[in-house]
Amino acid sequence: MKNYFILFAIILFFFSCSNGETALIKDYKLEESKKVHPLTNKWEKTVPYQEIPEGLSSISAKSCGTCHQEHYKEWKHSTHSHAWTDPQFQAEIAKETSPFMCINCHIPLENQQENIVTGLIDGDVYQPVSHKNTRFDKALQQEGINCASCHVRNGAVIGMTGTNKAPHKTIKDSLHLSENLCISCHNAVATISPQLPCTFETGDEWKAGPYFGKKNCKTCHMPDTIRAIVSGYAERKSHLHYFMGSGIPKFIDKPTKMLNGLLIEQLPIQKELKIGDTLTMKINITNAYAGHKVPTGDPERFFLIEQSIYTKDSVLLAQKTHRIGEEWEWYPLAKKISDNNLLPKEKRTFRLNFKITSKKELIYHVKVTKNRANEENKKYNKLPEDYPIRVTIFEDDISIKF
Repeated sequence: MKNYFILFAIILFFFSCSNGETALIKDYKLEESKKVHPLTNKWEKTVPYQEIPEGLSSISAKSCGTCHQEHYKEWKHSTHSHAWTDPQFQAEIAKETSPFMCINCHIPLENQQENIVTGLIDGDVYQPVSHKNTRFDKALQQEGINCASCHVRNGAVIGMTGTNKAPHKTIKDSLHLSENLCISCHNAVATISPQLPCTFETGDEWKAGPYFGKKNCKTCHMPDTIRAIVSGYAERKSHLHYFMGSGIPKFIDKPTKMLNGLLIEQLPIQKELKIGDTLTMKINITNAYAGHKVPTGDPERFFLIEQSIYTKDSVLLAQKTHRIGEEWEWYPLAKKISDNNLLPKEKRTFRLNFKITSKKELIYHVKVTKNRANEENKKYNKLPEDYPIRVTIFEDDISIKF
């Protein structure tokens, strides 16, 4: 009997080894079957590492600002300068669903990225192959989209004139500095996953609009100015570097410059009102100046038009709120529900009707705000209490007497 137990144990041992070996072989084949796909989409790639041009000690914006003082001051008032440090962006990239390539527009230089992605396992954006960047510059990272993001390539500073008077190597390349550079980030359209579309379509909107071929991004967001590029040099044509936009700052104490594409017109009230009449208050809003839809870019942006009727002692009698912007359903599948963004040159009229029941004096109040996000999203992303998510662009009171 003892021999039978020994024989059984030996058989069991070999059977276990056989199964173990088979499992190891299967695991090996599984790993072997995984292939590393190269990065093929432009939004998956960073700008290659940039050497410091001869004559400079750094490619930081702060270093550039020692000579180009006005440009540096303007850039500091831009949202570009806070593209990385923005609390909302940091909250977004901290999520497990956030893929690696989102940072490529916010810190576009390889110099700024702590890890370098070289490929994707089985083409999956959530399985990047990466290694530590031994030339990572932490201070440069904090500058977000800085001077070098646009102006430094291949050991030279790229400018519009290619002057030979600068202490650093400079080359002229107006094509590189054209609107194509802006669109490389401001027209990022891709389906990353069923729950995550990248839908920044400003470039496509401009191309489909009435100003294509007549005006471009720089015309409005980097308008011409005449000044000395460096103190002590002769004045010449330059461009402002505020990169004016929504005017909603990333930090309450760091204001940005607004570029308002809207024409807002409060229409006069009707005459000879009496009890029983319906008072209709109207406001016209036209996308008069923007070459793209308004709002544009981030699909969570929107405008609110709030019309209210109060008594003279501030008792609210009627109110109506209108919204301009996209509506999305993000789960279980990302899907755009609606889109009433204003097209270039499009005009809409917003109304508030109120039935008059007495001859007491009334106050009509109207307010228009630009919004980066709503309060629910702010709370969900655990953003600081003082994080600015809106700015008022129009507000008016009209006294209604009988």
